[in-house]
Amino acid sequence: MTREGALAITVSGVLALLAVLAWAWWRRSRRDASLSAPAGDAPVDAAVRATFAALYVATTRHGEPLERLAIKGLGFRSKADVTVTDAGVALDLTGQPRVFLPIARIDDVAQATVAIDRVVERGGLVRLSWRADDVTVVDSYLRPQDASARALADAVAGILPPTQTGTDA
Repeated sequence: MTREGALAITVSGVLALLAVLAWAWWRRSRRDASLSAPAGDAPVDAAVRATFAALYVATTRHGEPLERLAIKGLGFRSKADVTVTDAGVALDLTGQPRVFLPIARIDDVAQATVAIDRVVERGGLVRLSWRADDVTVVDSYLRPQDASARALADAVAGILPPTQTGTDA
């Protein structure tokens, strides 16, 4: 085989792989099109309890930390600022509209170790479980950068009714 032939086969293989990846993401996006993140700001009178710099890891189906959802604005890993207010939690992902999760939509907060392709020390992630619609509960995973995962989880747990706080996952 000539050098040009080998190059042509390699380029064809890479293009085929990229086409399959694009097709898979397109299918996933169509599958998850009915789910949406609540974009918007916290109520004007909401008091800020804490802010955290974090890495947004992923949003997955509840209880399925390896099943990424392609929710608009939450589909890709990003740096994030997490603001905990007495009315809910705001997520400011780089390049995306602000997502505000009111307390009524938050089901649970706990620490976790695994999400998608991120494995960290025990309890190094924060799992924020919230309702994307009336029946679908999803888990968003955050990795605090300047604070512990426990501090972020405790800040969120502090605004929830006592029955909405989880244990380590």
